[in-house]
Amino acid sequence: MKHEGKALAADETDAHHHRTVGMASVHVRAVVTWLAIFPLAAAGMSVLAAWAPEWPPVLRALTLTLVVVPAAVYFAVPRLLSIQARLSANRTSRIR
Repeated sequence: MKHEGKALAADETDAHHHRTVGMASVHVRAVVTWLAIFPLAAAGMSVLAAWAPEWPPVLRALTLTLVVVPAAVYFAVPRLLSIQARLSANRTSRIR
């Protein structure tokens, strides 16, 4: 999506480049996504190293991503974002 010659992030919806109300910034979402994927990938790599050490690296990566990506997208990231939203709301209510 482009606006006035500048690329906009997916969460920027109006002419003033504001986020949708209640949506975490792209930076927060990036950190949350990393926090979800890193432990899943580390655990998955450990399991695959013990379970299928003779597999080629590409097959191990394919198997790992077939498990990690859906687990992160459907379970880990939404839960971490809801925790982040609650923490942010609590912080905002204490400030007021």
